[in-house]
Amino acid sequence: QVRLRESGGGLVQAGDSLSLSCAFDGRIFSNNGLGWFRQAPGKEREFVAALAWRGGTTIYAESVKGRFSISRDNARNTLSLQMSDLKVEDTAVYYCAAARGSYGSTERSAYTYWGQGTQVTVSS
Repeated sequence: QVRLRESGGGLVQAGDSLSLSCAFDGRIFSNNGLGWFRQAPGKEREFVAALAWRGGTTIYAESVKGRFSISRDNARNTLSLQMSDLKVEDTAVYYCAAARGSYGSTERSAYTYWGQGTQVTVSS
C-alpha cells in the first residue's frame, strides 16, 4: 500500500521554477507533520522543508530559504513544494515523508514513512 507518492520532478534549467506534489493517505497522515528531503548522488539524504499538521508552522533548510515554499492541503491530501530560482546544486531525488508527531522536523529519525522519490535535475 502506497501511503506517500511524489510527482512533478523533471529536468529544468538554472533559474527556473518547479513544483513537486506528494499525495498522502489522509486516513493516516492528516494529523502528522510532513516534510521534504532530498538526496544527491553520493551524498546523505538531507532536510529541505517541513510543516505541521495544520500547515501553520514551517521550517526550511538554509540552502533553500527564500526560494522554496512548502504547503499542504488536507482536504485534498496533498503536500506541495514550490521551488524557484533553482540551482544546479538542487539536483537530487526529492522525497516526501510523514513525521511521527504533529510537527515537522529537520531530523530524518522523526519520520516514519517515506515516498519513493522523484528526480529533479537542474542544468546550467
